[in-house]
Amino acid sequence: MRRYLAVGLDCYLCLLVVGLLVRSPLHSGRAGQEVALLLVQLVALSFANQVLLTMAVRASAGKLIMGVRVIRLPDAGRPGFRPLVVRWLYGLLWLPLQPWYRLRAPSTAAHAQERPAGCPAEPLEDLAGVRQVLHRDLRHYRAAVAGRAG
Repeated sequence: MRRYLAVGLDCYLCLLVVGLLVRSPLHSGRAGQEVALLLVQLVALSFANQVLLTMAVRASAGKLIMGVRVIRLPDAGRPGFRPLVVRWLYGLLWLPLQPWYRLRAPSTAAHAQERPAGCPAEPLEDLAGVRQVLHRDLRHYRAAVAGRAG
């Protein structure tokens, strides 16, 4: 649930910041240019939050607030630039279309029968070899690894 709240916070913060930076396109004669500028700023801020900030501190702004961190699998290290860009593009381009695909797809009971027995409904691994974990769980993992090494 924290992951979903973090995504919601990221969207809200991104819209809030861009909304404060761009004046209302309703009062100008160049509404098309203003909307294009708004979209460019939203994409740039989203990239900075989801890729650059995550590279720096292992979390976007929403994930920091919710206590979630992004780690590289299998060693729990800091994720690199390329996997973070893949995740960002996935979230930006593919995820928003999922409600449309769900509405057009046959019933979910048919999908459940197609999945092999014992296969989870959702994969445990995040896209591009990274995973989101609670910050406290990451601290406990590091302490356990340090205890075994020392």
